[in-house]
Amino acid sequence: MPRSSLTAPFKSFDFRLLWSAVLVSNLGGLIQAVGAGWMMATISKSDDMVALVQSATTLPIMLFSLASGAFADSFDRRRVMLAAQALMLVISAALAIFAVTGQMTPWLLLTFTFLIGCGTALHNPSWQASMGDIVPREDIPSAVTLNSMGFNLMRSIGPAIGGLVVAAAGAATAFAFNAVSYIPLIVALLRWKHQREPSKLPREAFGHAVSAGLRYVAMSPNLITVISRSFLFGLSAVAILALLPLVARDIIRGGAVTYGLLLGSFGIGAIGGALMNTRVREAFSNEVIARFAFLGFAVSAALVAMSRDLWLTCLCLLPAGACWVLALSLFNVMIQLSTPRWVVGRSLSIYQTATFGGMAAGGWLWGVVADAHDATNALLVSAAVLLAGALIGLRFPLPGFLALNLDPLNRFKEPALRLDLRSRSGPIMVMVDYDIAQEDVPAFLEAMTERRRIRIRDGARQWTLLRDLENPGTWTEAYHVPTWVEYIRHNQRRTQSDAQISERLLALHRGDDPPRVHRMVERQTVPVRDDMPIKQNPEVP
Repeated sequence: MPRSSLTAPFKSFDFRLLWSAVLVSNLGGLIQAVGAGWMMATISKSDDMVALVQSATTLPIMLFSLASGAFADSFDRRRVMLAAQALMLVISAALAIFAVTGQMTPWLLLTFTFLIGCGTALHNPSWQASMGDIVPREDIPSAVTLNSMGFNLMRSIGPAIGGLVVAAAGAATAFAFNAVSYIPLIVALLRWKHQREPSKLPREAFGHAVSAGLRYVAMSPNLITVISRSFLFGLSAVAILALLPLVARDIIRGGAVTYGLLLGSFGIGAIGGALMNTRVREAFSNEVIARFAFLGFAVSAALVAMSRDLWLTCLCLLPAGACWVLALSLFNVMIQLSTPRWVVGRSLSIYQTATFGGMAAGGWLWGVVADAHDATNALLVSAAVLLAGALIGLRFPLPGFLALNLDPLNRFKEPALRLDLRSRSGPIMVMVDYDIAQEDVPAFLEAMTERRRIRIRDGARQWTLLRDLENPGTWTEAYHVPTWVEYIRHNQRRTQSDAQISERLLALHRGDDPPRVHRMVERQTVPVRDDMPIKQNPEVP
């Protein structure tokens, strides 16, 4: 890909406007997180309840991100984000009211935190998938890095501000500030005049959209590797964030301001990681960066566990923040650049489901360990798991960035049909006949292996390859799709990079005529009156 500077996305007015508004929203969210974490530490004596605040924030992202990804790919992303921001504004206002009136309980606090997390789960896939709508493809890595930098810039000052707010005015004020912080982003989204390119096909059914996203990721080995490593990183690295209130309260013997300073140190380290992100990606492979992030975070977790001084713990949190942003921004960019636009929202949502699912499970797991043994031992165990995550990369390394053109191929033309077919008619069976010389069979089978993966990835079912017993040179590729409209959708999903397989197969095919394609609708034995009529158009053969 062409090299893009870190500031290139700022050339877009829409990106500048939305990015700035997201900064304010992130600041409010971080101040709210400080308020929620410290309020739980004061109204509950259970260590695992304190850690569950982090889980309540991330669990909705694990549960609902896939559905949100389907919304991001099927609906106007701007409207989806507006709905999410409005939802979080209402919930945050209610949270502030309950806190002011003194009606807050540990489980009620977790419920409100969970509902705010639901709004985040709805917002995130649409926001991240919108990077390709706002900036050119070559600027997507810089846009993702700037998003991480913006969040961590707020992380560096937000928790400290949150600690001061909570110490001076109470958690209810932090919750009220968060409610107000959604307003600038709502205004920015209303001003963003993004025009969604209309589709000639009907909107994909929700269930089909979800299954299509799952199928695409399942048939993409590179995506599976990235998502698996991101899950492991989230599971193990979240220990520091989940247990930081306990570090502040029990290990350092501090208060809300101490907690805010610790989070601020983590955020400052993350900003440093974002600033060196571009140069690090140019100098090292993806696997080296991921392995360094696992190892660096492990060392930081162990040092935080052993430190008893505020200044030393803050210093140890700096590399943890840098490793956090290096790893998560790398995973995010790899997903975005390895996925075509029609399924990018769902791919990102699956990635987020895995990452935040790991964080949610880790928040609970490390809280249980801390409750049984103490926060120091929990952090040391998490460091050991992080070391294991680095070693796994020796066996399952992350792929490099591939120069794939994922723009639509746009070669498919809907054939003229003699039957009066409806868009929902089906199932449709497709058969493609090839004439292959015996000496070309190994190359043909190798190409067909990749063709099968592409077909199934894009929606084909029951794919099979047949060879004629009487004419061994004749090979037939056969597959099914549920309906005629799904057959059209299946062909429109083909990308420029997929054309290489088609060209290889065409080169192996003998004869002047291209491979013969048969498109058939499956029918059980039915009365003639129920059969579809033949079109009486003399121009259609």
